Amino acid sequence: MRTYSAKPKDIERAWVLIDAEDVVLGRLAVVIANRIRGKHKPIFTPHMDTGDHVVVINADKVKLSGHKEDGKIYYRHTGYPGGIKARTPAQVREGKRPEMLIRKAVQRMVPRGPLGRDQLRKLHVYTGTEHPHDAQQPDVLDVAAMNPKNKRSS
Repeated sequence: MRTYSAKPKDIERAWVLIDAEDVVLGRLAVVIANRIRGKHKPIFTPHMDTGDHVVVINADKVKLSGHKEDGKIYYRHTGYPGGIKARTPAQVREGKRPEMLIRKAVQRMVPRGPLGRDQLRKLHVYTGTEHPHDAQQPDVLDVAAMNPKNKRSS
């Protein structure tokens, strides 16, 4: 028996639309990371980019479970001495780019290196309901309906 390895000509990329409104961030990020990596396909090969394009809308309306809205802290460093900066998810959401909550959560679930960067280029995140990918006719994936725990109403 031989192990299957996907060839570039075997890879077909679909487009998927996900509405992030009231969906828990971590559970959403797992679904997105698996889609852009291609782990949901039977032809998944770890060293090939077999994933689909994922369009996420309403990224600013994603929910966090527990007390993470004010208790979780995202750190970054400016590169200067004493330049550590900290922000909570509430501050990120009120800032200029609230879609970074989803983008960073997915980025940390994808392999580091050239392959992971190629896979992240297939992630398109938008804060409102409008997106410029209507011509690709993305299939709608209802993450909230996959599991009752995926959706938070409060």
